[in-house]
Amino acid sequence: MTACSGSETPTKSGSGGGGGLFTTIDVNRPGIDASAPANPFNPKGNSFQGYNSIKLAYFKNHLTDPNVFYPGAATSWELAPDNSSITIKLPPNGKWSDGKPVTAEDVKVSIGIAYTQGSTAFAITPGAAGAAADVTVVDPTTIKVTQDMTNPSAKFARGVMDTILVPAHIWNAVLPADFWDKLKLSRGTGAEADKAREEITGLGEKVIAFKPEKDITAGPFVLERVNPGEALLVKNKNYFNAANIAPDQVKFLNYTGNEQIWNYLISGKLDHAGFTAAPADVMNRIKQAPGSNVIKGFSPVSVGMAFNQTKKPYDNVHVRRGLAYLVDRQQVQQTASPEGGTPAATTSGIHQTPAKEWLGEELGKLEPYAHDVAKAEAEFKEAGLQKKDGKWALADGSPWKVTMTAPSGFSDWISAQENIKSQLVESGVDAEVVTVADYPLYLEEIAAGKYDIGFWLIALGPAPYDIYQRLYGASNGWTNVAGKVKHSPAGKAGNWMGGAEEVEIDGAKVNPGELTGKLNGASADDAKPMMVQLAKAANQDLPVIQLWDYVNTQFTNTTRFTGWPEQDSDLLRQPAGVWMQQGLLKVKK
Repeated sequence: MTACSGSETPTKSGSGGGGGLFTTIDVNRPGIDASAPANPFNPKGNSFQGYNSIKLAYFKNHLTDPNVFYPGAATSWELAPDNSSITIKLPPNGKWSDGKPVTAEDVKVSIGIAYTQGSTAFAITPGAAGAAADVTVVDPTTIKVTQDMTNPSAKFARGVMDTILVPAHIWNAVLPADFWDKLKLSRGTGAEADKAREEITGLGEKVIAFKPEKDITAGPFVLERVNPGEALLVKNKNYFNAANIAPDQVKFLNYTGNEQIWNYLISGKLDHAGFTAAPADVMNRIKQAPGSNVIKGFSPVSVGMAFNQTKKPYDNVHVRRGLAYLVDRQQVQQTASPEGGTPAATTSGIHQTPAKEWLGEELGKLEPYAHDVAKAEAEFKEAGLQKKDGKWALADGSPWKVTMTAPSGFSDWISAQENIKSQLVESGVDAEVVTVADYPLYLEEIAAGKYDIGFWLIALGPAPYDIYQRLYGASNGWTNVAGKVKHSPAGKAGNWMGGAEEVEIDGAKVNPGELTGKLNGASADDAKPMMVQLAKAANQDLPVIQLWDYVNTQFTNTTRFTGWPEQDSDLLRQPAGVWMQQGLLKVKK
């Protein structure tokens, strides 16, 4: 059975599997560059995660433990009880698409390349948390990676298993013969160590620019051809678990914005699309397409209305609290992301689903900031703001305009900000929405402190340190180097939030950045009381207003394939190619 995409003529697979064509888009990367290499490290590369790019393993969507995985190129692993090492096993029958065996040496070369990219477990910054201390080939299909326990991280294994596997017989060309000696030297101090680190980092650009003559992969598919409109992949007959893979071909369609994805879904062209924000009317049209199916699951991401506290009046907590009472979060979420989110119960810094696990009964004690105009006005008056002729002004009587910024193309963020603007104007607060060209520029400018208020993704679980470093990490002045947390003043070293170095929690002064730093090496049990303190800090001090918690909404079409993940499946955080690797998806008979 072969599926058509629009008016295109379906192609037959060279693998002879008879499984038909699976059509999708890469939600993480708009635009297909036909001239880009099949290089998984190149941001425009024609390498698609889970398809012709494969990792050692893929994390499960656990609420609190970052170190549980689905198999990828590795079929089994053993993590030391103290998290000091992980031993990884490859399948004995593993082969690259050119027929050469997949070995532990391939993993070692892949790790070497990860060092050039600044990977978390393979960072070369002296004292970096969770960095590997040694990489040892045990036998042709076994490799052991040990952690530097002078500054351990609870997510060390996750950093290791996140390694993208590439063939040593192709990629050896980008690593110098003395690479591992240079790496050992880089772990020291002094001028020679500094030079070695500089040389390893310099290799990163060489890795990104590398152009293999052809796509050699251990994944389930191989790139066959690419043009500006689409990339076509065919089944890798040498993939060690090829029996799990139903489609003979995968086609990635080009797009430049959400509107094209919506049109693909409405016309039934896509078998699968990952999370794509869509307004209610568009969502209804998508659902009406023959075979259309929506799968929803937990996504540990929330969006916050983030304040630059170096800008007045946002340096005053009562202004931030007043805005929290004034903004109706349910209205914002229903307008901006009706199918892709749930209104935040409160601001805790944690997605409300894992918040129940981390905070327990303390969650119910947090101030909910339910929509309340009277409380908002009381907070504004406490801050010294003035109300003249029905409009709020700054304490000195000068005009106050709330300026919010969003990147062009982020339809849900822009819709949310427009809704917030309407709510504020209705309550006497002047407001405007400004858009910038794209997300990279947005990140660059928000980090430079150019915005009064922007949207900021928070609550990035499951690791507790990752959750709170979005609020109390480098963007708010705290950096964690060699196990020691340092604070930089507002406007320095990427500190654009400009929050206070200490906040009051239950009558005592607490440094939330230092507390967040301690989470990096803490066990789940040790982390829980710290998570409670940080939730209280976020709730009382409001560096952001938590607006909505994302729901991972996936679009599928049941016309051509069956066996999709169930509702709330933790596989929804992974690409559909990973679903295929686990044996899901079958051709519809």
